[in-house]
Amino acid sequence: MKRFALFIFLVAAMSVAALSQKVTYSDFEQEDNRDITFEIIGKMKGSLLVYKNVRKWQHKINVFGDDMKIAKTVKLDFVPEKTFNIDFVVYADYFWTIYQYQKRNTLYCMAAKMDASAQIIGEPIQIDTTQIAFLSDNKIYTTIYSEDRQKIMVFKMPKKNDHYSLVTMLFNSDMKMIRERNRQEVELDERRDNYSNFMLDNEGTLVFTKDVRSTYRESSTALDFFIKPLTSDTFSTHSIEIGKNFIDEVRLKIDNLNKRYILNSFYYKKNRGSIDGMFAWIWDKAADSAAVNAFMPIGDEIRDESKRSGQLRFALDDYFIRQIFAKKDGGFLLTAEDYSTQRTGNAGGFNRWDNFNNPFYAPNYGNSFYYYNPYSGIYRPFNSFGNQNTRYFYANILLLSYDKNANLLWSRVIQKEQFDDDNDNFLSFSTFNSGGEINFLFNDDKNRNQIIANHSVTGSGNVTRKPTLKSQERGYRFMPRLSKQVGASQFIIPCDYRGYICFARIDL
Repeated sequence: MKRFALFIFLVAAMSVAALSQKVTYSDFEQEDNRDITFEIIGKMKGSLLVYKNVRKWQHKINVFGDDMKIAKTVKLDFVPEKTFNIDFVVYADYFWTIYQYQKRNTLYCMAAKMDASAQIIGEPIQIDTTQIAFLSDNKIYTTIYSEDRQKIMVFKMPKKNDHYSLVTMLFNSDMKMIRERNRQEVELDERRDNYSNFMLDNEGTLVFTKDVRSTYRESSTALDFFIKPLTSDTFSTHSIEIGKNFIDEVRLKIDNLNKRYILNSFYYKKNRGSIDGMFAWIWDKAADSAAVNAFMPIGDEIRDESKRSGQLRFALDDYFIRQIFAKKDGGFLLTAEDYSTQRTGNAGGFNRWDNFNNPFYAPNYGNSFYYYNPYSGIYRPFNSFGNQNTRYFYANILLLSYDKNANLLWSRVIQKEQFDDDNDNFLSFSTFNSGGEINFLFNDDKNRNQIIANHSVTGSGNVTRKPTLKSQERGYRFMPRLSKQVGASQFIIPCDYRGYICFARIDL
């Protein structure tokens, strides 16, 4: 009888949890097909704003009301047709639209202030212009901003012979220039050097990395860290000691609370070998010195839980670092995902070294310059590459929690197995911060049903599988990897509905 009562209690508890989850779907327009590109700008004054680029030249913003119906559609008439890059910096009741376009042989970088109704405030501001030669690369401007959004930097890195010319412009939240335009030269060997991880801390300090490898299919043999404070006209360079080890893609996290910069990478003991462990290098800004430089082997117990099949020493070879979370005590939580692809109809497999050419998750070493955008996921339009016959695999999520000295505290593996052909918009995962825990959301579609699994992880490593999110309406397919949190218990997930792009608001 007690067991029966407990069963009834559990069923009732799960029913209450399920009822507390509300899914509201948005309207869509007839031109919102799978070939558009979009970005969830955010939520302001109760309205959700979504930017859409239709047929490469039509720029618009949909304003959704609380019922997720389209309240208005605003065409961005001030944005020229030949605009090829748009960034958004969002605040409580306004946002900046920063865009670049080309007119003849001149590139223009502009900024427009817009309100919560997607109406432009004043006139667009010209930030910078650049003269370019015929057939030169025209995507030269990059926008980054601090975690508190009080500092915005626009920079460009035009290439000249054997060096880059790094030009930075620093603004406040009103796009008033804080620091005059600054130019620095950095050396470049196109076959070996890769500059990446350009980020801005809350004090206006620019940081970035450079790793060196013999070819883009090789492991890195050298790593440098660059720091340019707000008040300095030059940057300092710090060579990171990696000894005889090799590293691959480097990820950077700024810990603004503890004023530390955290670098992580998987490492190898031999070139193109199997992953041996995790590398951590932490720079203490206050002490102006490195606090940690450590190579941490990953043991057999973690490997056994992480692997899908095969020998333990190969268990981590398809894992890529996805996120780094800074903890209040100076430690950090790192997530990595088992990711690989397989091309049918081609000779040979598709291994980790080929994946370095993937512009969505790994640096493009062939271009020598790579900027990873930590603020949003990347939507891949259906059939955008034309090289079909590709199967994508996204499997387990590995979590590694370290203290401030890079000592491993705990590890966990969230089990999942996903694959799809020709497109990966419905695969991988996203995270949702609910205060005392981090939620990992991903499609659990072993039976091809669109069900979003939700696993929460606390700071002490307790993993809880929460009630799944399931659409009560047929035809919707969720894209959790591209979701965006817009409230303490609310997030937006893009969806595909019978070939049209729409959005679902999830209230937990």
